[in-house]
Amino acid sequence: MNGDGPTPEDGADAPESDGSPDARTDGGATDGVDPRVRERFEDIVFARRVRAAGYAMLFVVVGYLFYKALQAVEWFEAEMSQYVGTFVEALGDFFPFIVSVDGFPFVWFDPRGFLEYWAFMQERNLIYDSEFFAEAGGFLEYPIVLLTGPGGPLGILGEAGVTLSMAIAGTVMGFPLALAFGILGSERVLPFPFNFLFRGVMSSIRAIPALVWALIYVPLGGIGPTTATLAIATDTIGNLGRLYTDELEEIEDGPIEAMETTGADKPQTIVFGMLSQVTTPFIAWTLYIFEINVRIAVTLGIIGGGGLGQILSVQQGLFAFTNMMATILVIMILIISVEMFSQRLRSYLRGDDEAQGLIQLVVGFPQRMAEAVLK
Repeated sequence: MNGDGPTPEDGADAPESDGSPDARTDGGATDGVDPRVRERFEDIVFARRVRAAGYAMLFVVVGYLFYKALQAVEWFEAEMSQYVGTFVEALGDFFPFIVSVDGFPFVWFDPRGFLEYWAFMQERNLIYDSEFFAEAGGFLEYPIVLLTGPGGPLGILGEAGVTLSMAIAGTVMGFPLALAFGILGSERVLPFPFNFLFRGVMSSIRAIPALVWALIYVPLGGIGPTTATLAIATDTIGNLGRLYTDELEEIEDGPIEAMETTGADKPQTIVFGMLSQVTTPFIAWTLYIFEINVRIAVTLGIIGGGGLGQILSVQQGLFAFTNMMATILVIMILIISVEMFSQRLRSYLRGDDEAQGLIQLVVGFPQRMAEAVLK
């Protein structure tokens, strides 16, 4: 040694090791993981395991209920595979341009199939009443007959006009009470429990389907367009009123407080502070319910309420599947037309500059499909 002091080779400054697993050889330059971080990590892992177990349990419960539901509807005893051939043959009646070869359906575009549809539509006045202008003495009297004839402009649509008339009349009849119950059901207008009375009435109405309401109104005049319209009106009160109530619960407090600071009374606050905020949503929800009511009108027609639904029911009883399909096509045209009209009107109310009409939608469909695929 040269007297310069101990060197590392001498081991004088080497750290002592106690042989424990936690002993560090880096002089303590790094610290251990914070216990709080480790605890948080363990909580996250545990929460994930609990969530996974919950999903697994939910899957098991849904699967069990699904299996029992199939048992309840006698799904396993139906033996539908034995009737596949019969179903394929029926497709040939539904669609006259479909032929069956060895039990397999093939499409054979025969124009005569579509002519069968059109012939039945004309025969039963499904989409146009050929006798509507029979009382017109000349072409100049057509506008007068159109406005004064039975059903007015709706009457010219034949059975489709009857279905559409039930939906229009039912929606308009149910709107006033739906608006009143919707406003009074809001806690912003009436405090609890008074608003709960109106909510309860609307819930009770919604608990009974429109089909059952039509049966309830049978003593008033049997099953027909009149009782079907009453059923649609009653159903509108419950459904539309609930949507109005929910919309009022989401409005801003600023306009309401501004009206109150000006000394406005309660009715003025409701009209100018609350309803002024939801005018457009109210119209949109009303149009949405009208779309639903058109479908309900078709359903009520199946039990005798008139219109396209009744034609469909009669043809089904006669096993005239081609005529049924012709009626279904008219139903599809009617419902799609109503939806497009409603969508167009809602777009106008929203100030949507990109709103397109029917022609633009049809012409631009290939381009939109290509853009969607390339994205």
